[in-house]
Amino acid sequence: MGGGDHKSGRKSNVLLAEDTFGQIKDDKGQVRTVKRFTWTNTNNVSVQLITYGGYITSIKVPDKQGNVEDVVLGFNNLEGYLSPQNRYFGATVGRVANRIGGAKMTIEGVAYKVTANNGANQLHGGLKGFDKVIWDHYVKGKKVVLSYHSADLEEGHPGDVLATVTFELTEDNDIVIDYSATTTKPTCVNLTNHSYFNLAGNGKGAAGLYEHVVSINSDSITENNAGIPTGKILSVANTVFDFRIPKRLGDVINKLPNAAGYDNNFCIIRGSEQGNAFVAKVDHPSSGRTLEVYSNQPGVQFYTGNALPEDTSATGKDGYIQKHGAFCLETQIYPDAINHKNFPQVVLYPGQTYHHTCTYKFIINK
Repeated sequence: MGGGDHKSGRKSNVLLAEDTFGQIKDDKGQVRTVKRFTWTNTNNVSVQLITYGGYITSIKVPDKQGNVEDVVLGFNNLEGYLSPQNRYFGATVGRVANRIGGAKMTIEGVAYKVTANNGANQLHGGLKGFDKVIWDHYVKGKKVVLSYHSADLEEGHPGDVLATVTFELTEDNDIVIDYSATTTKPTCVNLTNHSYFNLAGNGKGAAGLYEHVVSINSDSITENNAGIPTGKILSVANTVFDFRIPKRLGDVINKLPNAAGYDNNFCIIRGSEQGNAFVAKVDHPSSGRTLEVYSNQPGVQFYTGNALPEDTSATGKDGYIQKHGAFCLETQIYPDAINHKNFPQVVLYPGQTYHHTCTYKFIINK
């Protein structure tokens, strides 16, 4: 499949521009400006990022005919991202991505109750996760570096955490996201990006999504009950979760219980390599667009927008946002890992640095 790491030492012709996306009042009542950054490379691929929530608001990619379309869901203005219609469209998610069962956890013998915002559970960091704050920012060459100080006991999580996320677009059509974090107390850290992709174009809805052909480098998933892992690891063999052989989504999505769609953590097959491993590949044959994902994380949440509206109540950049209108590939530590000793380590200790890297690589097949 080739590596997902971007090439270094090569002169970049990528352009990076900055403008203002809107203004918002922070918790202290001060008006803060939300900045937007736009990368454009010589292949006519462009990416936009805002400092509110670390949202990727746009990814524009040509098809095999050269027609450029935006391939992620989102909104044209800040008000959309502040509205209840926003379902983490492109957000930087933390302090803990995915769910913490019962909104409870024990770290080093100390029990913590974190805020519940998904029934009895915590989802994506709580009521005010990293997707709902204004990040500090600076530009380093063609990279944008966002940083956020998450205070001790914010949303119930112990320790002051300094999180840093670096974004760039390369000449090779790679969107490289690099996450790091440090802490003053033992705490859980699990960051991810929540972009919703539709390689047919973000306004093409479920009909466009079902045309995608998906492969995932995984031979097992974490069993879950209403979104919360049971602790069991299940083989994907002879199931609709086996994407080791590419499958067209429209051929398998309706075979799931109640045709609900996918919302599962896939355990990535890794060799001895310490860096990025191949995670997934998604093809949209008629447009010629392909997305490959590489990461150093042990899991990826494959989600097909099952909770998006079935009616026309939500409107995004290019029409209605609808159920099964896009897919997410959220590289991550397994959900609820703090409550399952057999899952990968999710606790970060003082003196350690959390490091997560993810590359979304776009290929235009002529």
